[in-house]
Amino acid sequence: MMTTSSILGQFDLCADKAELPDLDNGYYYPVDARMRLFGDNTRWAVVVELLGYAPRSGNLIDVMQWFGNCLTRGDPGFGDFLARVDNMEEIDPDGAEVYAGGAPVVVRGTALPVDTHAGTPLQNVFRQLAPASRELLLADETELRARIPSDLPELLRLDEWNQPDDFWDAMPSGHETFQMIAEVLASGDPALYRPTLAANTHWSHWPDAGTL
Repeated sequence: MMTTSSILGQFDLCADKAELPDLDNGYYYPVDARMRLFGDNTRWAVVVELLGYAPRSGNLIDVMQWFGNCLTRGDPGFGDFLARVDNMEEIDPDGAEVYAGGAPVVVRGTALPVDTHAGTPLQNVFRQLAPASRELLLADETELRARIPSDLPELLRLDEWNQPDDFWDAMPSGHETFQMIAEVLASGDPALYRPTLAANTHWSHWPDAGTL
C-alpha cells in the first residue's frame, strides 16, 4: 500500500531501530545534508544524505539512508557510507584531526583549494568547502540510484528541513516534516510540502554532534 499512514509507519519502525537520520550523531561532525523524494502511482522512495567528518573513519563520509516500498536491495534505513576525500594522508598525515596546510582537498580527483591556515580542525575545513562544492561532495546519480529503481521519478529535493532533536519524545508520524513528506509521496504532489517550522539542518544547529 502507498498511503500516508503506511509511509509514516515505515518511518516509525525505522525510528524504533535508530535507522532515521540523526544530525546529532556523536560519531561525525555534520557538514551538509540533503533529502530527495521519489515516487509514482505505486512506488515511493526517500534518499537522505548526511555528510559529516568522521574522525574514527578518518574521512569525510556521506552517510546515505534509503526508505521506500521499492528498494532494489537492503532494508529501509542505513545504506552506504561513502568516503569523499582522496588525500587524507596529505591533509592530515599525523591523524591529528587538523589541517596540515599547503595542500588542496581532493574529492573524486578534483582538487579543492583550501583557504585557511594549518592547524584548523578538519570539520571546519570541510564546512568551508561544502557550500561551493556540495554537488561534488554529495551523491552523484549512480550513488543516488544504488538502491532505488532507475526509472523512479524525482518529486522533491530538500537542501534543508526541520529535523527533530530525537525520536524518543515524538515519532516521525507526529512531526510536521515527516507528515508532509508522506503526503507528498502518497499524492505525488510536491506542492503539499509547506513547512511552518524553521529549517535546522545546518551544522550550526548541532554543536554537540561529533563530540563523542
